[in-house]
Amino acid sequence: MADLTGARWRTSTRSSSNGGNCVEVADNLPGVVAVRDSKDRTGGTLTFPVTAWRSFLGHVVHRSDA
Repeated sequence: MADLTGARWRTSTRSSSNGGNCVEVADNLPGVVAVRDSKDRTGGTLTFPVTAWRSFLGHVVHRSDA
């Protein structure tokens, strides 16, 4: 399990446009990116290797341009 001490959580700048149904991301941790539900901050957290997160973002950006 990743150590999330010092995680700086942020939400998308577009989060207010969808009724608050968002995730928060902490990408300041060494080697991992953490993701959690913005409505349940004490619930579970997913962690991804940085390379996997960047790959995911690349696919999301590519899809949104289509």
